[in-house]
Amino acid sequence: MQPLYSLTEIMWQSQSAYPVLAVLQLLPLLAMLFALWLRHHETLVKLIAVVTTAAVLVLVILLYQGFDSQNTAMQYAEHWSFLPGYHAAIDGVSLLFLLLTAFISAMLVVYAMARQIDEMSKLLPAILAVEAVLMSLFATLNLLWFTLFSALELVLVAYLLLHWASSPEKDLARARYVQFMLVALLLLFAGVMILGWNYADSTGAAGGAGQWSFDLLDLLKVQIPVPLQSLIFFLLFYGLAIRTPMFPLHGWLPVFTTHGNVALAPAVMLGIKVGIYGMLRFVLPLTPAAIQHWQPYIIAFAVAGVFYAAILAFMQKNLRRLLAFAVISHTSILVIGLFSLGDSAFQGSVLLSANFGLAIVALVFMSGFVFRRSHSLLLTHLGGLFDTIPLIGATFLIAGLAIVGMPGTPGFDAAHLILEAAMERFGAVLTVVAALGNVIAAGFLLWSFQRAFLTPRDAPVSDSYQEKTTWAERAVALLLLAVLITVGFYSRPWLELIEVPLQGLSGLYPVEVAR
Repeated sequence: MQPLYSLTEIMWQSQSAYPVLAVLQLLPLLAMLFALWLRHHETLVKLIAVVTTAAVLVLVILLYQGFDSQNTAMQYAEHWSFLPGYHAAIDGVSLLFLLLTAFISAMLVVYAMARQIDEMSKLLPAILAVEAVLMSLFATLNLLWFTLFSALELVLVAYLLLHWASSPEKDLARARYVQFMLVALLLLFAGVMILGWNYADSTGAAGGAGQWSFDLLDLLKVQIPVPLQSLIFFLLFYGLAIRTPMFPLHGWLPVFTTHGNVALAPAVMLGIKVGIYGMLRFVLPLTPAAIQHWQPYIIAFAVAGVFYAAILAFMQKNLRRLLAFAVISHTSILVIGLFSLGDSAFQGSVLLSANFGLAIVALVFMSGFVFRRSHSLLLTHLGGLFDTIPLIGATFLIAGLAIVGMPGTPGFDAAHLILEAAMERFGAVLTVVAALGNVIAAGFLLWSFQRAFLTPRDAPVSDSYQEKTTWAERAVALLLLAVLITVGFYSRPWLELIEVPLQGLSGLYPVEVAR
């Protein structure tokens, strides 16, 4: 196995001439403060939110155009002397998640306007705050700052649930969410503290403690004893797996998705895969020995999760609850890919995370548009919607096909890479099992589409049920469709973006071909 310090040599830094990452983090934050100051002028608040999210998206696209995908360095590196320990830099993986964040944040603003959600003067600043925090999460190389930003993100999602969830059981959804996320944060924080202590202990002079550091590049320079690696791995992994969410740590999600039923909170938590990113950026580089030891157990739970969630999805009568179990099932497939531990595995997992984010946001948003008309998401109360809102139905269908990896969607190349890596690492049996889980997932997503949009509705319909799509709803649906289809047929640039930084990571995990 390659020694840990070799990854540090690969991840050298290219200093930024301009504080681009600082702008990405501060622009939404300043816009949020300005919007709160003008909160009594809703039209101006809407304009600020639209202009800011569009500007951030353009800035990230420009960042992508100037990014050198063949350079192994962490690029655009920044240190802020007035913030102790702050260190920002990005590679191709970070940049892909930044692009995803910028696009989904813009979609959150457009969706909020399309749904005509109440109290927009409070909602839109909250969305801008979420965007600022997420930009910071994907730019920082400091684990303590990553934990702090994670806590801020979870507080903001809880705020969305508190003010905009309308279900009679919204208090249960919020309580379950807070309980699980507090445990996740405590586990993550404990693991980070042990890493900092190990660095200080390893770098201190004889008989004395060294200086604590939580910077990834510093932490990679010191050896972590194997028993301590296992402890750190469990703390970091479980802290991130709860929020991913991975079976059997998913107990918060069905309640959160069903009763915390403003679509914005699920879109933030499920569309932007911070848990998967944290595993790639921090857990996999820092604890390779522990991961190789515990890998079979993780894969076993992931395989069980694929079928457990798929079977429960078929039993659901509520569309949002069905989507929750779809998330759990496909997250398990994503974990199988990630812990197949190789070039193809890592590339497929990152690409599938981005595909999954776009697709689940599309499914959640389309279900929100359905709820606006039907005032219910019980499948027994739906039917025949394709006659009145065909664009929303088509977007729901294509997003579902993207999740199961149909050709022409971003999930196709990602699923192919994951199955190839699983075949190489584990052999045919597990790979076939994972593929069968994906087939089951296709079944319940197509069944939900058929039940909600195509099955004739027997009960009388209200005027709202027959309402045609508005221009704002069409804008959301068409933008999501355009991105899904474009990335699906033109995925090569995204693979090139993440290929080089993931090669250094895969060097820690040589493949022993399954027989």
